[in-house]
Amino acid sequence: MARRPVFLAAAALLVAALTAVALAPWSRTGFPREGSPEVRFVREMTQHHAQAVDMATRIRDRSRDQTLRALALDIMLSQQEQIGQMRGWLTLWGQPWGGPGMTAEHARMMGMATPAELEQLSTLPVPEAERLFLQLMIRHHQGALAMVEPALAPGIRPEVQTLARQIQATQGGEINLMTRLLAARNAQPLPAPPAAGDTHEH
Repeated sequence: MARRPVFLAAAALLVAALTAVALAPWSRTGFPREGSPEVRFVREMTQHHAQAVDMATRIRDRSRDQTLRALALDIMLSQQEQIGQMRGWLTLWGQPWGGPGMTAEHARMMGMATPAELEQLSTLPVPEAERLFLQLMIRHHQGALAMVEPALAPGIRPEVQTLARQIQATQGGEINLMTRLLAARNAQPLPAPPAAGDTHEH
């Protein structure tokens, strides 16, 4: 019977040791603070994603092109899921969702559409709206690829880096698809956003 307390004590020590190892990064660095690269990236990418979901919803409600509708749905679902993930991190880190985001000028540099461009997706004839959607979303994705670069730098939390790599892979592939869909409509992409020319400037 004496072995049971010894076993339990050893098990408790093992659990404590494993917990200490698991929590070591948290105790060393703590949660990201206001103004940190992680908090800034998460807030700005949430803002960026929210517009992509809006654009995709607008065109999916109008288009009858099955490939375009499937693409729009993929964008809606994947980016809504990532928004939820990023907001969960902000909550865990003790940071408000609605802190400082991108200014209008910064948003344009990151490929975001203007209110007038968004309105055109809902008002132009459907074929023209489809072309505009592809042009705007390619530019939007190019901005996102620029935004992920700082999140891949050394010292950034690993979960944030993982999300940045996911965005990089997914949106890079979607740019290729949208470029082909645009070419099939005898149209060309818009000029890349300013941020795409210098992916290390924030």
